[in-house]
Amino acid sequence: MEATTVKPVGTPSSFLQRLGIYPPLAWGFPAVLLLMCACGVESGFLSAYLAGKGISASAVALVFTVYGVTAAFASWLSGALSDLWGSKRVMFIGLAIWLVFHVAFLLLGVAPGNYPLILLFYAIRGFGYPLFAYGFLVWITVATPARNLGTSLGWFWLAFAAGFPTLGSLIASYLVPARGSYQTLWWALVFVAAAGLALLGVRDPTGTRRVAPAGENPIKTLISSATIAWQIPKIGIGGIVRTINTAAQLGFLVFLPVYCTTTVGFTLTQWLRLLTMLSVTNVIWNVLFGIIGDKFGWRKTVTLFGGAGCAVTTLMLYYSLQGHPANYTLAVIAGMFYGATLSAYTPLGAIMAALAPDRKGAAMAILNLGAGASAWVGPAIVGLFLPLLGVAGVMWIFAVLYAISAVLTMFMRVPEDPGGA
Repeated sequence: MEATTVKPVGTPSSFLQRLGIYPPLAWGFPAVLLLMCACGVESGFLSAYLAGKGISASAVALVFTVYGVTAAFASWLSGALSDLWGSKRVMFIGLAIWLVFHVAFLLLGVAPGNYPLILLFYAIRGFGYPLFAYGFLVWITVATPARNLGTSLGWFWLAFAAGFPTLGSLIASYLVPARGSYQTLWWALVFVAAAGLALLGVRDPTGTRRVAPAGENPIKTLISSATIAWQIPKIGIGGIVRTINTAAQLGFLVFLPVYCTTTVGFTLTQWLRLLTMLSVTNVIWNVLFGIIGDKFGWRKTVTLFGGAGCAVTTLMLYYSLQGHPANYTLAVIAGMFYGATLSAYTPLGAIMAALAPDRKGAAMAILNLGAGASAWVGPAIVGLFLPLLGVAGVMWIFAVLYAISAVLTMFMRVPEDPGGA
């Protein structure tokens, strides 16, 4: 009879397991947090900063829209390339892209005020964070035991949202007044470098191996990462739902900084701290809704608390800003409610993985594509409809989209769902 090694209850591994984290992946979560901190530093002020350099509102929206298009493509690639090369290599490629093109964006685009180079280098940098963050998301779904998958995904989204925009915005609220906007953008590199060091601590071997079956043609693997969306229609629906999930949040970052600091009358610091409170709430509830999803049901959590909840809280956020003068405390509370309901989409990843248990990399490629698509869909909606309908019209469009996502999720039944098929 083989001897077995039993770890003491108090070991770090057993503690992580009780939290729902697969221990060999533990260092990946702070790595994601640190990289997303780098993205979050700029999130609350970059649009206003570029506008202050004489760039028109529509041109600023185009910067974010093109960035979102490249991020969407990279989000799909993160799953497709993890199928081929393994997640760890994909993450390091994303890290390198972020570092190189952020420096180019600052030195050659922002410093001289060269709009074409701002557009070009920011767009290329958009490949960076999805390859890193969503590469790790694929790694989680492949390596984590199914019983803890919803909770582990909650921890992933906690790390993601804790950096972008939560801690990043909080850090910016102190750095911008002290160092200025341009110097604050340089500070992002510190967090990217730290993310690379943390990634070195991830030891799980599945991330160094391809997810696709051995010997499968690489072209076939890449094609299957796209065609699975109509081969399994529920996966295609999941991609649409994931796009809607954060389209509004990312669209808000294009126009709410300017709206809140000019029309509403908040200071930039007040806006950044409102955004921080929204994001802190989102961070906390990412884990809570991961746990709730594993108990109450993945699909019901996304439908009721995510889609329907966000439809209501989006309008709450807008109408909380309509007082004359606007009540800052009320706006913060409304933002916190929105942040909480936004996190209720957390179990969507578990649903997607269950829909294609033998093709998780391809399924997650579509989920990641949706996440990346939201980075351009949100700003594109703002760019198209803000001049026509104003802030109120844009907020109502986002609310209706959330309601549509609730309806779509009702069709995403899987037998593995803890809440029943």
